[in-house]
Order: sequence, then C-alpha cells, then structure tokens
Amino acid sequence: MKYCNACGMPLNKKEDFANGDENSDFCLYCVNEDGSVKPVGEIFEGGVQFFMSQFGDDRNMAEKITRKNMNQQPYWQGKDCGCLKGETATDEEFAEMMKKVA
Repeated sequence: MKYCNACGMPLNKKEDFANGDENSDFCLYCVNEDGSVKPVGEIFEGGVQFFMSQFGDDRNMAEKITRKNMNQQPYWQGKDCGCLKGETATDEEFAEMMKKVA
C-alpha cells in the first residue's frame, strides 16, 4: 500500500491520490489544484481537525498526534517547520490513536 508523503493518509483508490494521479506521492488533501504541496500549516491544521473529529475536541492531543505523524513523513524530513516543533504524542499514545483510525 502507498501512503501520502506529507500526511501519511493511505492511498487506497484513485480518488485518494492528488488530482487522481496514481503516480503521485501525495493525497488529494495535501496538494493544490496545480499539484503543488500545500503549506505545512495548512496540512497540520487539516490533521488536527481530522484527529479531533475522530477522538473528540482535545485539541492539545490532536496537535501532538498530528505533529508526531507529520514528523515521520518523508516530505518533512530536513525541513524547518515551526508547527512541527514542540510536544509530540508518546509512542504509546500514537499507537493507540492509529489503531482507532485503522
């Protein structure tokens, strides 16, 4: 299975890929219409909103989960992104949350 290089979303079907392009390394949520990757803050906020929709309105935990998740994605490696700095979920918290969305 392929995953988005920016947010980690599973790319299961053609519609999941950026612009429907199955050769893309990104999902439909992480790119603009022209195929460029959205700004880190926009992708981060999308992740926070997703996790809050899944687990309740604990924004602090949603930010920690999103930060840990995005820091593991290939696209962000070596980039200096302010919103990806700070407290992250523990490995245990992250694993528990990922089980719930799988």
